[in-house]
Amino acid sequence: MGDYIVLAISCIFVNNILLAQFLGNCPFLGTSKKMETATGMAMAVVFVLVLAGIITWLTNAFILKPFNLEYLRTISFILVIASLVQFVEMFLKKSMPALYAGLGIFLPLITTNCAVMGACLINIKEDYTFIETVISSFSYAVGFGLALILFAGVRERILLARVPKPLQDTSIGLITAGIIAMAFFAFKGMV
Repeated sequence: MGDYIVLAISCIFVNNILLAQFLGNCPFLGTSKKMETATGMAMAVVFVLVLAGIITWLTNAFILKPFNLEYLRTISFILVIASLVQFVEMFLKKSMPALYAGLGIFLPLITTNCAVMGACLINIKEDYTFIETVISSFSYAVGFGLALILFAGVRERILLARVPKPLQDTSIGLITAGIIAMAFFAFKGMV
């Protein structure tokens, strides 16, 4: 049990998929202007990443490894992730149209979100068991969501501040993201 807690803390804070491994920066910068959009994207990434982690682990363990097809890992993982995102998109369109409209172009970007693909490949590379894969996938997604929501909160506050003209919008966003990444770097000694 203790190992699972350490794994979760490591994936959320120490090896944050976004701030320490720099995967998934496009949706991070694109959906962080409004807190509602950032929260919706975080929830969608949690859902997709957990399911993608489970299905890619099963695909690798029961199809690719037994038939010596590991070289098809990347293509098969892309197909799994793309299918899951289509499922999430259809679900959000029917059940939460406001969130679907708010996410706009960034929902299909989860398909190409390298944080999702990266987490799935890390799970396989680290040779995690099924339970460890579920925990790490969920924790990577929570870490992504935490960083995204923190960043969205800071960006909303920045809109009220007087920022010099050359630093407005993306420039101040990247500087802020760097500062948040340095804050997360302080967790490096924990695990």
